[in-house]
Amino acid sequence: MSQNIFTLPAYLKALAVLLLIIVLIFILIVGQSILVPLFLAGLIAGLLTPLSNWLERRKISRIWSTSICLFASIVVLIAFLSFVIIQIASFSKDVGNAGEKLNGYLVQIDGFLVDNFHLETGIGKGIDQEYLIDLLQSNSSSLAEFVFGTLGSLSSVLLLPVFIFFFVLYRDHLTNFIVSLYPSHEEKKVKSEIKNLRRVVQQYIVGMLKVMAILAVLNSIALLGLGIKHAVFFAVFAAVLNIIPYLGPFLGAILPTIFAFLTKDSLFYPIGVVVCFQIIQLIESNFLTPKIVGSNVNLNAFVTFVGLLVGASIWGVMGMILIIPTLAVLRKIFELSESTRPFAVLLGEEKTENPIPSEKPD
Repeated sequence: MSQNIFTLPAYLKALAVLLLIIVLIFILIVGQSILVPLFLAGLIAGLLTPLSNWLERRKISRIWSTSICLFASIVVLIAFLSFVIIQIASFSKDVGNAGEKLNGYLVQIDGFLVDNFHLETGIGKGIDQEYLIDLLQSNSSSLAEFVFGTLGSLSSVLLLPVFIFFFVLYRDHLTNFIVSLYPSHEEKKVKSEIKNLRRVVQQYIVGMLKVMAILAVLNSIALLGLGIKHAVFFAVFAAVLNIIPYLGPFLGAILPTIFAFLTKDSLFYPIGVVVCFQIIQLIESNFLTPKIVGSNVNLNAFVTFVGLLVGASIWGVMGMILIIPTLAVLRKIFELSESTRPFAVLLGEEKTENPIPSEKPD
């Protein structure tokens, strides 16, 4: 006896997908304080898993290996934040000279506008240097507020190490849970696909860390060669921002360029910063990232750009950082099933096929 299969009309399917997207975005916005550290903890846990496995192979228990991994990650994060805070705090020593020079430029611009266009803007009065000094001297608390704002709240910062600990500790349990969701599939195949997904995330994060380390060295050499103060901080800052595709390299070059313009007596230095960063960016985009990161992400430029806009609008800076590996994982998941494979094609790069040469006419 044949059964009638009920199928929805195309417009109802489109409406259902649209409603699902709206509900998903609403959940992401409302649950930011929990979902941001949850997503970030998943990426960090995937990075720490090889270290935990290595420790366990040396007869260290799972809970102790997880604790060691978590402690090591916290130490690295605290060391990095301490470096950033110390470097930013040292800027207050250069605010006086930079403020005076900026006021001189503002006076010249105001005089030019008045003489040529009879336009009074009032910028010739300059800026309040004491306000700038107070602003930079209080940057330690401002940086902490920025970190908390990026992650969502103080509770999110506290939840992050907890989530990392449990993700690493119960990684096998989570794998078995996912396997149980696909009873019709072979267990070994499902576990193999999970390992592949984990490997994609690990290779992407490790590759990006290698690229950032190389960029930090190259940026430091360029800025130190130009004699720019706080060269190491600017170099590390630009290298970290490189994790944000397209926008990161541009944002990373702005700060040292402005600083060189305000602290140096010649335009050679800010122009030199721009030229050096452009050359380094060409090296990164054409050699470093393709060779080190490779095709682990393999997202097309349009999806990456739209993803950055959506991530920034939902979760801000952290959304721009998390969206790329998340889309890469989704692409791998979509490839597992025939019904979702078209979405994987949509997210991935277009495959270039050699066209069939046409026959020459006789």
